[in-house]
Amino acid sequence: MNYETAKQLLNKYDQGHILKFYDELTETERSELLKQIEDVDFSLLENLDAEKKLSVNRGKIKPINAVTTDDIARNSEKYLNTGISAIKAGKVAAVLLAGGQGTRLGFDKPKGMFNIGVTKELYIFECLVNNLMKVVELTKTWIPFVIMTSEKNNKDTINFFKEHNYFGYNSEYVSFFIQDMAPSVDFNGKILMESRSHISTSPNGNGGWFSSFVRSGLFDKLTSQGIEWLNVFAVDNVLQKIADPMFIGAVICTGKDSGGKVVAKTDPNEKVGVMCLEDEKPSIIEYYELTDEMANQRMADGELAYKFGVILNYLFKTDKLIEINKQKMPVHVVDKKIPFIDENEELISPETPNGYKFETLILDMIHMNDSCIPYEVIRNKEFAPVKNAKGVDSVESARALLEENGIEL
Repeated sequence: MNYETAKQLLNKYDQGHILKFYDELTETERSELLKQIEDVDFSLLENLDAEKKLSVNRGKIKPINAVTTDDIARNSEKYLNTGISAIKAGKVAAVLLAGGQGTRLGFDKPKGMFNIGVTKELYIFECLVNNLMKVVELTKTWIPFVIMTSEKNNKDTINFFKEHNYFGYNSEYVSFFIQDMAPSVDFNGKILMESRSHISTSPNGNGGWFSSFVRSGLFDKLTSQGIEWLNVFAVDNVLQKIADPMFIGAVICTGKDSGGKVVAKTDPNEKVGVMCLEDEKPSIIEYYELTDEMANQRMADGELAYKFGVILNYLFKTDKLIEINKQKMPVHVVDKKIPFIDENEELISPETPNGYKFETLILDMIHMNDSCIPYEVIRNKEFAPVKNAKGVDSVESARALLEENGIEL
């Protein structure tokens, strides 16, 4: 993209201020800025007004049936054999969402590089690879392992895996791609600048994983090799089973387009999104969207009606993902504190929200599928999120759960 083309594009969206310092930039800075302008999806700005209606236009919500732990026990042989067959046939790949930093842990590197060990080194990335290796050993099949990074942590992540010899995983089956970025704007819809030559951007939300995956070319490569199912999971949970044959088998045997691992809520007011039906289609409703009546509603057996809390571990069918990608995913506009340079070129770090970020969410992908089966797992066997330094869902609680499950720290 050249200067004139960039200028025309920016004027179309009333963002001409982005080129304010262009004449004062070095050739390298000019090139980088023009490339960033070329990559920005300016159509996101159209969501600034429409978004105000997005979160309130929910359909009719009702409870959803799940594959419970009892169902899994009764059908374990069928589910296991079906899942193993799919893996051995080369139909399954694992996709790790690892674009974040360990900021809340007081760690300024990619979260997956955090050492959760006590008497020895045991990194979050290492825990996840160890979990995946159990399936490789069971099936005697290497599973394609795809890792989504961000612009900020891509280099660190790749180097970390290389330095640790991929923690024993076959590097020929490991690949990386960078999540797409979205611009940040002030409350007037003007794109913020973090320097005179760089637009303020942020990752486009966990729902942006698939469009980023497609843009990287890796999706086409894997599907051409016969991949039909993608197990997508977050970096936080050190106990989660990855490419779990039982989970894969349950989704296939129930004939669903997708599946989501869930845990039974510990109490009605636990702050976790829950799987449900919305207008008879699978959906996830956030905890703050549940009314008190819904949160406390009970079934005939006394169980909570909305008890299946999601843990961000999903199984998607590739052909359905292609259909979803052709549609326009809902864009969520979120108030954030966004550092920026002011008219005097001073970097400002606001103490209160000063603008919007644009995010797509993976939970919307569930609702865009025709069907999804919640798959219940035992909380203290498969759910040890590392979100905080201390307290709930912390390094401390995850360490305790790892030890409870026989993992040496």
